[in-house]
Amino acid sequence: MAKHLSVSSEAMCKPLLKKLQKIEAEYEGTDNPEQQALDSFVALIDYFRRGNAAAAGERMTALTHYLQQNPDLNASFSEQLHQYFLGLNIYPVLVNLGIMARRGMLGEMATRLYDRLIPPPHTDNSSLDVLARAFYWRSDAKWLGLITPQHWLRLYSVLAQGASAETLEEVRSHIRGETLYVLEMLSIWLAAEELEPELMRVDRKLIDIDSPFIALQREMHLFIEHETKRMAEPTLKPFDVAHVWVMLAQCQEQVDRIRRRGRGSSGSSMAMAHLLERLEQTIQRLQVLLGLMAEPSKLTALRRGVLLWQELLNAAVMKNSMLDVWRRSTALVSRSITQNSSDHGEHYIARDKSSYFALFRSAAGAGIIIALMALLKIHIESLGLARLSTTVLVSLNYGLGFVLVHLCKFTIATKQPAVTAASFAAEVERNDRGRAVARKLAVLLIDVNRSQWAAVWGNISTALLTSALLCFGVWWYLHEPLLSVSAAEYQMQAIRPFESMALLYAAIAGVWLFCSGLIAGFFDNRADFVELRARLYHHRALRWLGAERRERFAHYVHENYGSVMGNFLFGVLLGSTSYFGYLLGYPLDIRHVAFSSANLGYASFSEWPSLWGFLQGLFFVLLIGFVNLWVSFSIALQVAVRARGTKIQKFRALFKCIWQNMRENPLHFFFPTVSERGKDK
Repeated sequence: MAKHLSVSSEAMCKPLLKKLQKIEAEYEGTDNPEQQALDSFVALIDYFRRGNAAAAGERMTALTHYLQQNPDLNASFSEQLHQYFLGLNIYPVLVNLGIMARRGMLGEMATRLYDRLIPPPHTDNSSLDVLARAFYWRSDAKWLGLITPQHWLRLYSVLAQGASAETLEEVRSHIRGETLYVLEMLSIWLAAEELEPELMRVDRKLIDIDSPFIALQREMHLFIEHETKRMAEPTLKPFDVAHVWVMLAQCQEQVDRIRRRGRGSSGSSMAMAHLLERLEQTIQRLQVLLGLMAEPSKLTALRRGVLLWQELLNAAVMKNSMLDVWRRSTALVSRSITQNSSDHGEHYIARDKSSYFALFRSAAGAGIIIALMALLKIHIESLGLARLSTTVLVSLNYGLGFVLVHLCKFTIATKQPAVTAASFAAEVERNDRGRAVARKLAVLLIDVNRSQWAAVWGNISTALLTSALLCFGVWWYLHEPLLSVSAAEYQMQAIRPFESMALLYAAIAGVWLFCSGLIAGFFDNRADFVELRARLYHHRALRWLGAERRERFAHYVHENYGSVMGNFLFGVLLGSTSYFGYLLGYPLDIRHVAFSSANLGYASFSEWPSLWGFLQGLFFVLLIGFVNLWVSFSIALQVAVRARGTKIQKFRALFKCIWQNMRENPLHFFFPTVSERGKDK
């Protein structure tokens, strides 16, 4: 069996052996052992990379076995790699890989793009450049992920057997010396970040107290000083690192506290998200390196070193990935934006009859304004202006109209999904380890659905009623219909899904609805970040208002900043869609349930089709509303769940609970059949 394994290992290692022989022949007679060792290391990694990625672990096992069966080759190869390692500077790898640079997200992305297009020159004694030469394919992450720590541990154990005791001791001393230097530099970095204005703005106590960052640097300095002496005098006792671990834990707590405030009332930015990610990565690297240095067991330290080695290799593969920087830096901002959406979303979920009818009344008020906006849009488009002029006027009509609806504290039905989805995601996160309780989520989903349709019916009812009154008023006063026959037919055709792309246009409106939720969350987060309330209160130009009125004004603007901007820009998105389609050469447009209902009213009451035609048009309007709501809700829910780092588990159980509720009480999907008092009982 061993003989068969030896033959199989030799066959698998044959390409590597040929490459190593070629490298040896190439450098024969030259005095450049460092370059030869580097080429041998690159050939070794290339051997693991070649062929099927799933067989990378098998190739490493074959190489381990072959070296074990050929001690002379193992001794030569091991001594060569260890001697080369002694001349390497380990510092660049430990402070650069896996830790974001201080230049910020955009600067980091620009640097990575530049390095990808024009790679920097390599230095043979830099460990960072060595890994850059060996790991240069994005696909390396696949086969690296399939190699276990046991594979690396077994390979190095065999290589260590081939090296002399003196060489291994020199390697250990080299690693300890470099690691102590890295610990000192990282602790200094961490202490210096305390003076960052972004952090002081979020946590003002950093100015007055002796922060854990500074305390950690002091303790780390004592540890490094003692361990440096201990390298020269091995009889000294190891340093007690218990207090260093306490300081590291307090530093992590401080970062978590700043992160929570950034997600909440203090707001966040790309710069602060990048800074917090860098701080957390630095603390994690300090913890790993301290664990290596303070571990008394050589075997345990070797295992931890292998785990660090794998982490560094994965970071080397992702070193020039711009997507990785973007994903890490935007996580905190996304969470902050969706948190603001969640805070607003609770106001749009009707759980009892009183809140249901309050939401219906609020939506009914919005329906009146929407009917007037729809009529004004029809008039603007009938003026025959240039496309750009028409687009600007229609966008202003939508944008200012939506702002008016918000200022009047009315509700537009399709504005709900983006914020109620964030509330749904927050409920998912509250469950243990991100696992959602199916029944609880099913009840919340039913509440969200019922609330959205309450607002839809409120919008549609008053939009139809207002359009009917306007049509009858024009007929009574002018003795002619509000819309001509062709205009009425155009409006009816626009909502028919089989004669136009009404449902596709409704889906586009759903995407814009989702975007409006993000926009509102972004500006709410921005208001918190720049402390808009305090800025307005202390603004010199507003002193004439007096302290009390100035405070109310500042509070109102701060609280409504995101909603106003979200509503206005949502209107701009709706109004400019057809113009973008015209520029691109595609027939793009939008269909919004509230405006479609108003247009249905103007078309029907100007040129009555028939009762069946009206009911058919009403059904198409509800179909448009369904697409508006669930496209927006689905996208917003997916983004909110991802931003919170959680997920919905067991969809089958969730749908089963929804189906059970539907069978027990189908009316509950559209109307609260139990009052809040009854629900409590």
